[in-house]
Amino acid sequence: MQNYPSRYEELKRSMGDLGKNLPNVMGAFGTLHKTSIADGALTAKTKELIALGIAITVRCDGCIAFHVHDALKAGANKAEIMETIGVAVLMGGGPSVMYGCDAVEALHQFSAA
Repeated sequence: MQNYPSRYEELKRSMGDLGKNLPNVMGAFGTLHKTSIADGALTAKTKELIALGIAITVRCDGCIAFHVHDALKAGANKAEIMETIGVAVLMGGGPSVMYGCDAVEALHQFSAA
């Protein structure tokens, strides 16, 4: 079973390494992320939930780790994350059920930390 808090920290370190080796690319990506997630017509929390739903449907376990973590940090609660997983299952079918289970495990682990 994946340890999502550890995976989150590993990914942050790896992304830091990418930033040192690809400063223009990762700098631009960081700016894109910060701008895209900022409060606007939608709150940062809503945007993180959208990102989580997409992460589940495109089957990105690292993205699930990041967006469960960041959705919680933005103020999302368990019920909101669970409903996001439900919409992802609607849009992604059976494979999204499997990755939805991963998101539930990440939720449990980050909530316990």
